[in-house]
Amino acid sequence: MDIIFVLVISGIFVLQGIILYLLFNSRLAELNSTLKEKQSSQQQAFDGFFQASEARFSSFAMSNEQRLESIQATVEKKLQYLQEDSSKKLEEIRKMVDENLQEALETRMTKSFQLVNERLEQVYKGLGEMQSLAVGVGDLKKVLSNVKTRGILGEIQLGAILSEILAPEQYACNVATVPGSKNLVEYAIKLPGSVDEAVYLPIDAKFPLDAYQNLLDARERGNVDEVKLLSTALQLRMKGFAKDIHDKYIHVPYTCDFAILFLPFEGLYAEAINLGLVETLQREYKVSIAGPSTMAAILNSLQMGFRTLAIEKRSSEVWQLLGAVRTEFEKFGTILIGTQQRLEQANKELDKLIGVRTRSILSKLRGVEKLGEAAAEELIL
Repeated sequence: MDIIFVLVISGIFVLQGIILYLLFNSRLAELNSTLKEKQSSQQQAFDGFFQASEARFSSFAMSNEQRLESIQATVEKKLQYLQEDSSKKLEEIRKMVDENLQEALETRMTKSFQLVNERLEQVYKGLGEMQSLAVGVGDLKKVLSNVKTRGILGEIQLGAILSEILAPEQYACNVATVPGSKNLVEYAIKLPGSVDEAVYLPIDAKFPLDAYQNLLDARERGNVDEVKLLSTALQLRMKGFAKDIHDKYIHVPYTCDFAILFLPFEGLYAEAINLGLVETLQREYKVSIAGPSTMAAILNSLQMGFRTLAIEKRSSEVWQLLGAVRTEFEKFGTILIGTQQRLEQANKELDKLIGVRTRSILSKLRGVEKLGEAAAEELIL
């Protein structure tokens, strides 16, 4: 009986499977037919779209060709118009340029003639000024031929150099370097002495122009004997100047043991060097020769010495100030050490507060519910 029941049940399942298979095959056939219909309809639609697109492209190409032809014709007309217009404008510009060039040439020629006339007038005026200058040179020669006038010119030049480099309190004019003497030196530099009194450095200007000019004229003539004779005369003249300065203005301890002979002309100073007068006058009369440039160098050196001396005088004050600063700095160091100790103590208190107290507060607040940041801000506000 059980076997028959099992067979019946199995037959029922087999029958259901057959029915399902048949239904699946019929559904599959319907789907295939539907798919084929859709494919055929899509193929027809694609063919129609392709034909329509091809027709549109052909019509678009024809219209583009027509448009390009019209654009080409328009461009050719514009180019022809531009060429004709450019030719007309170029012709107008050429005429205008020719007219402007003609006017500019005439104007330039007129201005050139006017400029030449003005320059010629200036040349005539310059010739007149040269004649006046020649007269002035003659007057200058007359002035320089006077010994007293030459000395005044040398004194003026020496004063200008001194005033440009030194301060007014660093030198004196027309001063008696020797107490009780009536001999006044033109200029004397005030040097610091052993006491508060100044020690003078005498400077006297001399200008033996006649002897120097005679020597130059003899050299131009090429007369050797005359050159030797005039060189000896110039040497004697310079030695006389040095002896006069030594006897009148040098007196130790009121002055330095040497003086300066100022020659206001570089050519004369170079001639003195060539004649060997620099070493001779220094050795025999304790007098140094200086030209304008050499005088400026000497004064600059003295100015540096003045500054060094001023620094030395203030050095004691600087040391006292440094001692006071050292004392104050030691006090400042003591205060800094105390402050550091207080800061260390405060740091320890902060560590204790942040560590122990914070942990104690947090342990007591563990049971309290934690709010969000937004809620906490709303509650606080």
